[in-house]
Amino acid sequence: MPPADVDVMIEKTRVMLVMQDEMNSRVDADWRERSREWYRAIWIECAELMDHYGGWKWWKHTTPDLEQVMLEIVDIWHFGLSMRLEQHDDLDVAAREIVAEWQAPPGHGEFLPEVERLAVTALASRTFAVGSVARLVALCGHDLDHLYRAYVAKNVLNFFRQNHGYRSGEYVKTWHGREDNAVLAELLVRLDSDDPRFRDAVYDALEAAYAGVVAAR
Repeated sequence: MPPADVDVMIEKTRVMLVMQDEMNSRVDADWRERSREWYRAIWIECAELMDHYGGWKWWKHTTPDLEQVMLEIVDIWHFGLSMRLEQHDDLDVAAREIVAEWQAPPGHGEFLPEVERLAVTALASRTFAVGSVARLVALCGHDLDHLYRAYVAKNVLNFFRQNHGYRSGEYVKTWHGREDNAVLAELLVRLDSDDPRFRDAVYDALEAAYAGVVAAR
């Protein structure tokens, strides 16, 4: 891969690390001192990821919901970035390390076994397998740039939740029979992720959709 492309990947990864630090600080100002069990969140999210991908329930027909699959991968990425932030004070070092692992020779496994490898790594060594995430994203037909765009959108949703009473229990997560994650996936189809105002546009779209949810209560 050309050096310029690598530099772009590193910069986008650094942006995601900054955004994750901001989100964690919003939840707990002293989050680094709390030593959260990020590994536990990763393997539990892996189970949700498998459900959205489907194909493992031999007693019923299922098909992958790839939009939702990517959002679940993003959830896992949030916790993995948090783990790396605890390990590194220098964001540039952390970003370069993550990109190097992302670019390592990919495996040849199928989707569900790769999810299980990600979960096993989290449980056995309490570390984050960046390479497994890269493989899962590739199996969905995407790359780091797509993950970056999805991450920005989900990060905005997390801030939106906090701004509307997520921790106090006031926030309504089901919007007209659909989870807010599913609504976000639909909104992303209609929004231009290359727009410089993409982050603000996602928030505004969520705000407009949520107003109808609150009005209907």
